[in-house]
Amino acid sequence: MEIVNWKGILESLLFVAGDEGLNLKQIMTVMEIEEHQAWEIIEVLKEDYETSNRGMELKEIAGTFQLVTKKEFAPYLKKLVESPGVNTLSQAALESLAIVAYKQPITRAEIEDIRGVKTERPLQTLVSKGLIKEVGRAEGTGRAILYGTTKEFLDYFGLKNISELPPLPEKTEDDLLQEDADLFFGKFQETLSQEV
Repeated sequence: MEIVNWKGILESLLFVAGDEGLNLKQIMTVMEIEEHQAWEIIEVLKEDYETSNRGMELKEIAGTFQLVTKKEFAPYLKKLVESPGVNTLSQAALESLAIVAYKQPITRAEIEDIRGVKTERPLQTLVSKGLIKEVGRAEGTGRAILYGTTKEFLDYFGLKNISELPPLPEKTEDDLLQEDADLFFGKFQETLSQEV
């Protein structure tokens, strides 16, 4: 009788799948097992990674299972991938990404209304990095592109789904008045410095 190393098989499949990961149906199909068996193997492998002193763990992200590095090793991984030539997201891109994440689906015009500035280039950057994508078209004149986050966005931030985003802080009327005052005084100082 042949002894099958189910954990080893699943581990090798997840390794080969890489960032794409495998959903439960794929695991069941490739391994030719039932759903309850797949869950059992997943849980045993997950526990193995959690209780061992290894650098990987098994995570479910956006409906797929992936092997990912443990967070405690992030400083070392950061050192490995950091280099002067690597482009990071600009402040404009980060702001745009946050707006898309919380307000999706959303059009470019709606993002610009919230930010108060043009967002064409930040959106192009986010699309090229695979963090957002076109998810449809708005109704009405022009049928503007609607943007939403991608699986890569969920993967990057370690979320199972978009509902795991932290809640936005509630703004009080005093906060809004303070923001308006800060904006006014900031523009006022900018105008003064240009005149001097």
